[in-house]
Amino acid sequence: MFRILIADDEEEIRNLLELYLQNAGYEVVKAGTGKEALDVMRSQKIDLCLLDIMMPEMDGFHVLKELRTFSNMPVIILSAKDQDTDKILGLNLGADDYIVKPFNPLEAVARVNSNIRRFTALGGASGGSGGDVQRETPKLVRGDLTLDPVSCQLMRGNRKIDLTASEYRIMCLFMENPGRVFTKQQIGEAGWGDYVTDNSIMVCISKLREKLAPENPNAYIVTIRGLGYRFRG
Repeated sequence: MFRILIADDEEEIRNLLELYLQNAGYEVVKAGTGKEALDVMRSQKIDLCLLDIMMPEMDGFHVLKELRTFSNMPVIILSAKDQDTDKILGLNLGADDYIVKPFNPLEAVARVNSNIRRFTALGGASGGSGGDVQRETPKLVRGDLTLDPVSCQLMRGNRKIDLTASEYRIMCLFMENPGRVFTKQQIGEAGWGDYVTDNSIMVCISKLREKLAPENPNAYIVTIRGLGYRFRG
């Protein structure tokens, strides 16, 4: 059974989501403040977090930034802020999805299902059957980059490169298909499984370039003007 953390300062939302997620077969843990949410994520095995932005003690953006220093679990942001700048900031900090309040709880469950399914299939979650499949998956080696689907770890030589869940999925797409040109839409579907703005994708690619080769950001991911991006390993 997958364990979902609902981090929201509104008790009514926490209880509503808990009801729907439990009916969908998930175990649920709840937190009412940012600090409490971070403490739960550090102390328990959490497979996905539904994270509100406006919370006391520590807002969701700070929680997400801190979380990405030790975990790549899927995170779905819940927020009343519907501006593109807020969505881009959340995705840039490592969120995997973004739901604007008010929302249909059935949609929230569907997005949880989608993110859990993708993350497990890639071997990232500790629960479910996806991990068993990935134990037989060989490492992807392209030049001096090595991607291990079991540990979800990317190495450049002896240097570990920390990735968010979305960045990891995009690197899987690239490293499985070196030389192939992918459109922004294809990259968005691979990284987030849903529509994201072109700007969000460009921000993500820029961060990936910096992580892969800070001394030469264009060493691995090439922009194909008018088409998209190509990975050269």
